[in-house]
Amino acid sequence: MQIADQGDKGMKKTILITGSTDGIGLVTAHALVKLGHTVLLHGRNESKLQAAQTAILQETPTAKLAAFVADLSSLQQVASLAKTVSEHYPTLDVLINNAGVHTIADTTTQEGLDTRFTVNTLAPYLLTRRLLAQLKPDARVVNLSSAAQADLNPAELQQPSSLPSGHVYAKSKLALTMWSRGLAEQLRKQGPVVVAVNPASLLGSKMVKEAYGISGSDLTRGADILVKAALSDEFAEASGLYFDNDIPDFSDPHPDALNSQKVAQLMQQLDTIVTSYI
Repeated sequence: MQIADQGDKGMKKTILITGSTDGIGLVTAHALVKLGHTVLLHGRNESKLQAAQTAILQETPTAKLAAFVADLSSLQQVASLAKTVSEHYPTLDVLINNAGVHTIADTTTQEGLDTRFTVNTLAPYLLTRRLLAQLKPDARVVNLSSAAQADLNPAELQQPSSLPSGHVYAKSKLALTMWSRGLAEQLRKQGPVVVAVNPASLLGSKMVKEAYGISGSDLTRGADILVKAALSDEFAEASGLYFDNDIPDFSDPHPDALNSQKVAQLMQQLDTIVTSYI
C-alpha cells in the first residue's frame, strides 16, 4: 500500500470514516493511522468494530482510534451518531462517507424509506449537514460515488423502490454525486470542500462479491485515492467536482449532476426528507 505523506505537511488530522469495519473503509483507516492521523471508525455492529480496532492496533500499535456504532439505515441513528461525534470531537478535518449497500434482503427501513437510498444517499447527506459546524472551511467531505450512475426522479427517495438492486444503487450514487455538487455550491468558500469520488470499479469489497459474485481487484487502489482525496493539495480546490479513479482523473459525472435545475430539485427533496432530523 502507498502510504507516503499525501501533502498534509505534517499536520495531523481527525478523520471520520463511515463503514470502516471492512472493505475500502478499513483499508483506508489502516493507511491513515500509519500516517499518524486520528481515525474515527464507524460500523453498525459492535463486535465488528472491536475486531477492526484490534486489527488496526496489531498492525499499528500507536494508532489513534475511536469507534462509533450506528445503523445508517435509520436516520434517527444517523442524527444520534452526528451528535455523539460532535460532543467528543468539536472539530473534524475530514469526513469520508464510505458506507454503502447494494444487494440486501430488507429494502424498507423502519422509517418507511428505501434502505439503499437511505444508506447510500440520505444518511451521508444528513450526517454531513449535522457535522457542518465541526467541519471548518479547509475541511473535506469525501463522498464515495461510483461509475454506475442512473437518472432518477427526486420523488423516488421518498419511498421504497421495486426496481432491481443494481438500478437503485446506480440511482443512489447519482443522487450522492448530485448533492455533493449542490452542497459545494451552497457552501462555496465557507467550506468544507465536498468532492465525489469513484474509488474504481469492481474493487474486491464484500459488496462487490455479494452483488456480482466476483472477487474484485485490490482494495488498496480505492484506499489510496481516498487518502489522496482526504489529504493532498490536488483536492484542496476540488469542491463540487467528481474524481473518476477508473481514468484516473477529475471527470464529468452523469449529465444530471451538472444540471443546476435538477440538482436544486434533488437538494429540495433531500431537505424535505431529513428536515426533522437536522
